[in-house]
Amino acid sequence: MKFPDLRGTRPAIHVETLVLATSIFLLAVMNAPFWSAALRGRSWGEPATWAFMAAMFGVFVSAYFIAAALLSTRHTVKPLLSILIVVTAVCAYYIDRYSVYFDRAMLRNVLATNYKEARELVGLDLITYVLLFGLLPATLVWWPRLDQRPLKRALGVRVVWLTGAIVILAASLLFAFADLASLMRNHKEVRHLLTPGNVIAASAGNVWGRAKRPNVPKTVVGGDAKLDAAIWQTHKRPTLFVLVVGETARAQNFSLNGYARETNPELAKRNVVNFPQTEACGTSTEVSLPCMFSPFGRRNYDEEKILTHESFLHVLKRAGIDVLWRDNQSGCKSVCEGLPVQQLDHAGVDALCSEGQCLDEILVHGMDGVLRDAKGNLFVVMHQLGSHGPAYFKRYPALFKRFTPACETDELRLCSPGDIRNAYDNSLLYTDFFLSRVIDFLDSAQKTHDTAMLYVSDHGESLGEGGLYLHGVPYAIAPDVQKKVPMVVWLSPAFQRSFQVDVACLKSRAARPASHDNLFHSVLGVLAVRTSAYDASMDVFAPCRTAAGAAVKPQETPR
Repeated sequence: MKFPDLRGTRPAIHVETLVLATSIFLLAVMNAPFWSAALRGRSWGEPATWAFMAAMFGVFVSAYFIAAALLSTRHTVKPLLSILIVVTAVCAYYIDRYSVYFDRAMLRNVLATNYKEARELVGLDLITYVLLFGLLPATLVWWPRLDQRPLKRALGVRVVWLTGAIVILAASLLFAFADLASLMRNHKEVRHLLTPGNVIAASAGNVWGRAKRPNVPKTVVGGDAKLDAAIWQTHKRPTLFVLVVGETARAQNFSLNGYARETNPELAKRNVVNFPQTEACGTSTEVSLPCMFSPFGRRNYDEEKILTHESFLHVLKRAGIDVLWRDNQSGCKSVCEGLPVQQLDHAGVDALCSEGQCLDEILVHGMDGVLRDAKGNLFVVMHQLGSHGPAYFKRYPALFKRFTPACETDELRLCSPGDIRNAYDNSLLYTDFFLSRVIDFLDSAQKTHDTAMLYVSDHGESLGEGGLYLHGVPYAIAPDVQKKVPMVVWLSPAFQRSFQVDVACLKSRAARPASHDNLFHSVLGVLAVRTSAYDASMDVFAPCRTAAGAAVKPQETPR
């Protein structure tokens, strides 16, 4: 049997035509969230709305064409456009489904995501979407034949096309400049919805922008750090301080903060100090974690300085306190660089680990041995998996499935808002139990150590409010549920005596606003580490320390 030769039926087009067609497709078909946000509040019955949309379309199609045409030849155009279409499809899916704003921070989140986290975000829905809107159009790019011109003529034609695109861009921009400038000035976040421009801009920003980390040793912080002799010389035994860094826990769902559901039954039984008005430094781990361990914080936010300077863990080590990072997540984001790390998310403890992940109790498992091996004072960071979405139902064992029915799929759109909240609250219920296990361990360790715990989450989470899911919305426009986080302190009686902390005073002041910015100074302050990097006004413990060296008067409020 002889098959017909279809090669002659393939259309023949020029490179510029293919680039223009792809640019129109990307902007018209793959950017519905952008158009919805850009035209929000405008009436479709008014000609001005249609004129503004047409002008914006002219601006961005021209810009896309110019950028792609400058890089396109007969040999590069098809691979280039195919990659752009597939990348756009993936990005568009998450923007559409989860209201993701794709900026530099979000790109870093994507690049830092490990396999376990990534596979929870890849389902049949994504595969179907990418097949229909990514791979199929990318395949069609390869269907037409590309006409070949002599080199000089090809260059001349390309210049004419580029000139025409520049003219259309300038004319469109001039026509809609006032409205477009107002949109970009008052709603800067909209530009993070325009794909693939957002991906290209985020990539360029991370490669060449301020987020680039120089390959040099980190700048020393607190080079003069030392333990306050007046306090530490009176100690008869070593100190063990545990900092639990939570993941994706939002303050609004902690019953300690007034939430109607009892999500903190165990913490409520223990003598903890709760800080109900605590604000995160960022809305993603990639931003918050380096920020909360740095002396700069959100109030003096400078991404380059945060990423290139030491954290307070290095200050503690320099002062003479051993530091250990225990991780059940995706790492310390460089804040523990050069310090001992125990990565426990693949620990292989049958009772606590299954399906490629471990429950957070793995962070307490083996702590008896850690304490036995410690040669002196020890500061331990426990980095939780916590309530990391979208698979909230995987973050807790069956025993903690108290709120039902709970969403038990990675595809949140398939669940009702109530079912999503149930699964999320169950994960917080397990975090409450985990924290109680940490406190119970520290309580038993009082026989040999002065012990204390501070828990604070890295950022919050959206559960569908306002159409938003997960986290990572640019900080300036992020809802409170992504920025307000729980913070809890537990101090053993022995620790209170040794470091002269008045817990009753601390409880009376805990309702005042606090933030991740307080963490650097509060840890150094409560552990009596003296250094010029310390700011007493940012230390939440300072007004309630009875030591003669407490630097903040009771009437002063930590910022």
